[in-house]
Amino acid sequence: MLTGKKVAFVGGDARILEVIRHLIELDAGAVLMGFDRLEAGIPGAEKVGLTVEALADVDALVLPLAGLDEEGYADSAYSAGRIRLQDEHFSALPSYCQVFSGIAGPYLEQICRRHGLRLVKLMDLDEVAILNSIPTAEGAIQMAMENTDITIHGSRSMVLGFGRCGMTLARILAAMGAKVKAGARKPADLARIREMGLTAFPMKDLGDQVGDAEIIFNTIPAPVLTADILARVPRNCLIIDIASKPGGTDFRYAQRRGIRALLAPSLPGIVAPKTAGQILAGTLSRYIWESG
Repeated sequence: MLTGKKVAFVGGDARILEVIRHLIELDAGAVLMGFDRLEAGIPGAEKVGLTVEALADVDALVLPLAGLDEEGYADSAYSAGRIRLQDEHFSALPSYCQVFSGIAGPYLEQICRRHGLRLVKLMDLDEVAILNSIPTAEGAIQMAMENTDITIHGSRSMVLGFGRCGMTLARILAAMGAKVKAGARKPADLARIREMGLTAFPMKDLGDQVGDAEIIFNTIPAPVLTADILARVPRNCLIIDIASKPGGTDFRYAQRRGIRALLAPSLPGIVAPKTAGQILAGTLSRYIWESG
């Protein structure tokens, strides 16, 4: 139970609503900032303005999964205006307050460091990222099914990157009967791809591998599907880029070549917000409870 704990939520999407409900069930106090358009409300939660007074006694600050941009703005699906957290807000937080975010850019990293606040990047935690890869993979495959005229079964599907999302995606595609190629850089990942019965190739050979691809799923948040590579990709190939913005695809050149390329970050919040929220809620509640 989280009796006596107070958690401030600033912005977010449907996943955060599930987290709020879960923490209230555990008897935590919840104050919501940037939820003025949430008409139904959540029993047990209090909507307040983003003020230093409202932050002065919280045990945890929960930010959107995308964190803050470099000017301190937070995304919120339920706010009529933009929400900006500045130095004064972090200065108001108690020293024992934990700051939770999915990912963190330089602005958030630096401001937490400056004020001696513990920053927990949820998407860096295996217990979150591995489970989160399931709705990510299902959403990516759903997008592929909606945007092609072929079945996944029998398709020549390629997965770039073999981290937590890439591995889950490759496994599900193979289970659906796709002919899966997977590219990775690390020898250990290439060995795991072969162990799973899939076709493995090192990323340095990507240009030689894309010539017959029907669907390419990119999970690498770096430029990998460059103009040079895309020049070798069939025009009827579909690219689903699930890496965090701006993705790893040269979307301008893909459009010029007539290749359909879709950027699809944050899929769990779109296709399965309840499940994704439950994953986050379990980890958040444990971290808050363990802080004493």
